[in-house]
Amino acid sequence: MTTSSPEPEPEPIARPSAVRQLRIVVEAEDYDAAVAFYRDALGLSEQAAFAGEGDAKVMILNAGLATLEIANPAQVRMIDRVEADGRPSAKIRIAFEVDDSEQVTDDLVNAGATLIASPRETPWRSLNSRLTAPAGLQVTVFQELDG
Repeated sequence: MTTSSPEPEPEPIARPSAVRQLRIVVEAEDYDAAVAFYRDALGLSEQAAFAGEGDAKVMILNAGLATLEIANPAQVRMIDRVEADGRPSAKIRIAFEVDDSEQVTDDLVNAGATLIASPRETPWRSLNSRLTAPAGLQVTVFQELDG
């Protein structure tokens, strides 16, 4: 009598993404302060800038690789406990990977951000801080400690 092993699960079909770019658009009441913070203090490079009638202005800043992280409420609460002593995060939080989380956090506070939680090591081996930044964004600054 022979027994057969169950059929392996089929591999997901790899297909090219229809999305070519993730662009987050932020309305900033104080445009100049937001540009100074994100471009000058955080160091995002200017990709393009445009001006239109009625003092309309926009600047596109390059933030490197973009990903969309989707988390359920339990995961968000767990991250809030680890990163911010349980203080709840905004529904949308922008996270920037940097080489030196402590230095960048200090730089951003000096540039006008409000510190929510100072850098701390997480269980997933990153050094994370949380801030409220210009244009009302909640920002996580993180540094991968392994690699």
